[in-house]
Amino acid sequence: MNERADYIPADLPADDADACEVVTIPVELGGLRLDQALARLFPQHSRSRLQGWLKEGWIRVDGASPDARRKVWGGECIEIDAPPPPEVAAELPEDIPLAVVFEDDDLLVIDKPAGLVVHPGSGNWSGTLLNALLHRNSALAGVPRAGIVHRLDKDTSGLMVVAKTLAAQTELVRQLQARTVRRHYRALVQGELTAGGTVDAPIGRHPTQRTRMAVVGNGRPAVTHYLVTERFPRVTLVECRLETGRTHQIRVHMAHIGHPLVGDPVYGARRCGDVRLDAFPRQALHAFRLGLVHPRSGAAMSWEVPMPADFAALLDGLRGGPR
Repeated sequence: MNERADYIPADLPADDADACEVVTIPVELGGLRLDQALARLFPQHSRSRLQGWLKEGWIRVDGASPDARRKVWGGECIEIDAPPPPEVAAELPEDIPLAVVFEDDDLLVIDKPAGLVVHPGSGNWSGTLLNALLHRNSALAGVPRAGIVHRLDKDTSGLMVVAKTLAAQTELVRQLQARTVRRHYRALVQGELTAGGTVDAPIGRHPTQRTRMAVVGNGRPAVTHYLVTERFPRVTLVECRLETGRTHQIRVHMAHIGHPLVGDPVYGARRCGDVRLDAFPRQALHAFRLGLVHPRSGAAMSWEVPMPADFAALLDGLRGGPR
């Protein structure tokens, strides 16, 4: 869904910290710098983590906070009394409000706000949708990834479905793989599109910029259908329907045809020439409609949510004329 139908393992890294560790430096490490000795004594912790703990005073040598470059001679007592690493927060419930659109024993459908990260990861170990789900329903701790089966980018708003049971999750994944889940978005793109169309172009990791995706020959199949719904000077409002769910799919495909999303800091132009468009702080993308087959009853279900306030205000301003 400009979001993925693949998943992040929930396992924590092997270098999670214990509450407190005490070690005496052996004489064979004598002559090494403290940071070098620590790296050998505590291989379960990364060097950057140990260096950070030294700077923050969580590591003591003979009761004092030392300099990382001081030499050790053997016999010194090392105490590490550091807080849990940030990765631990990835499994903790957090009281984060969720806009629930639908809920029953099998499914939870939410309207995700822009700015909410879906999965914990580097730089976002807490404050995520997963943390919010674990707070709302502690039973989701028994479902892989707390029932999350697809993603929305942090700054994309709109509908997401969460499975409340393992059976529901298995069935929703099957539907995603079969491309039967219906996902529709509103996107404000740069330039003036004259008609709708289809982008059928494989998407994979950018060959040189590894944090970006791109249309590449050896990428995974990706298909986006788009329809013009409203035209403005400099920009066009389109409805996009996904067949596949590759990372950043709509953003990459619309940029590929020369119409990147307004506000997209990765794939879009820096300036549109309209102060309202240039000031929009995120990619103008909203998942407004979601349809699927209920995993237990087999009934066809669909939901639709209105545009979020920031996106709606931008469109209202554009309808008021040039600026």
